[in-house]
Amino acid sequence: MKQHLSGVRLRLAVLLAVTLLLLLAVACARMICPFDPDAHNYAAVLQPPGGAHPLGTDRYGRDLLARVLAGGQVSIFSALALVGITTLAGTAAGLLCGWFGGAADTALMRLADLCLAFPGLVLALALTAALGGGTFHAVLALAVAGWPKYARLARTRTLALRDAPFVDAARMAGGGSVQILSRHLLPNLLGPVLVTAALDVGTMMMELAGLSFLGLGAQPPAAEWGSMMSDGRSMLQSYPWVVLAPGGAIFVTVSLFHLLGDTLRDLLDPGSR
Repeated sequence: MKQHLSGVRLRLAVLLAVTLLLLLAVACARMICPFDPDAHNYAAVLQPPGGAHPLGTDRYGRDLLARVLAGGQVSIFSALALVGITTLAGTAAGLLCGWFGGAADTALMRLADLCLAFPGLVLALALTAALGGGTFHAVLALAVAGWPKYARLARTRTLALRDAPFVDAARMAGGGSVQILSRHLLPNLLGPVLVTAALDVGTMMMELAGLSFLGLGAQPPAAEWGSMMSDGRSMLQSYPWVVLAPGGAIFVTVSLFHLLGDTLRDLLDPGSR
């Protein structure tokens, strides 16, 4: 068991280091790449990968490496912000509903059931279209579709622990609801919530890219991976690097976050071992 945990911790450390390097590279995109991701250069239109342009150029002569790095700022950080919003909102709602119960619990859980009755991406498509599109509206729509899973998870765990011996002991010691929730119940929720959030980053990233691909997320000429794939989809057979560059970035990043989530699950969730 100790050897297994040591291997998991080592794998987690490596994945965290790679993730931090990726985030740093994306955050410092304009410092790393000498080309402006939005600057047109009609003398370098649709150049294949190589030389000064390692990933090639697009139909406007824009360097794809610069655009992939700049697009990561939107794709990755929007997904991280989205997961942060849904995690905090859903966990807080589930924790309070599970502890206090009553009419608020019933109303919020019925609202969660209503949101879960629709496929998340379909609900997000409808909400984003109704709000008028754009990255902010896409994040907001996906947050509305994504919070119920965290609320359900937190509420289920809270109901299971509400009458546990350590909670009864905290009550007899004079602990109030705020103290019990923050010091005793919330720490017991962090493991499964963090695992779910880490696995959700890749999913949210793909859904944001899907909305942008359909024209409802980031709008051209802004660099965003889904939007870049949509812009170059007609050239997939003749100039495949225009689509493969952002597509490969999505594949690598989503795979990295999924591996990170799986490793966190191995470390934090005893039931998975």
